[in-house]
Amino acid sequence: MPPKFDPNEVKVIYVRAVGGEMAGTSSLAPKVGPLGLNAKKIGEDILKCSKDWKGIRICAKLTIKNRVATVEIVPTASALVIRALKEAPRDRKKVKHIKHDGNISMDEIINIARIMRPRSMARELSGTVKEILGTAFAVGCTVEGQCPKDVGDAVSAGEIEVPEK
Repeated sequence: MPPKFDPNEVKVIYVRAVGGEMAGTSSLAPKVGPLGLNAKKIGEDILKCSKDWKGIRICAKLTIKNRVATVEIVPTASALVIRALKEAPRDRKKVKHIKHDGNISMDEIINIARIMRPRSMARELSGTVKEILGTAFAVGCTVEGQCPKDVGDAVSAGEIEVPEK
């Protein structure tokens, strides 16, 4: 027999979903079913929380205590970069392989780095900024009209100052 379920225990589950869309109950059911939760209800909760992130893949953190799930959106670096591009929401089923060829200011990159700072492995904020610049390069956008690699090299060389506070 497995051990009896402790109702006061706090369980944390991370789920990837598309913002503003119903999370797939087929992917939620094996994760939340054994905890005695309804996958469809949790999918609707994720839908309510992720309205601001319409069309962008996000990570949702489910904190479960006493068979009650609270949903919190944990933004990834790429989701924050795509959101900073301020692109119009797209229909995921019709538009495939989208090119994110917008331009982001350095101030927005630093703000994204501040948001991602607690989850970054970098020692200083400048290292986190370089991580975000790498994400911007992977997404395919430019930073102040330049390639993110060039901006990252300028940050490494000290040509671009990154304030710690």
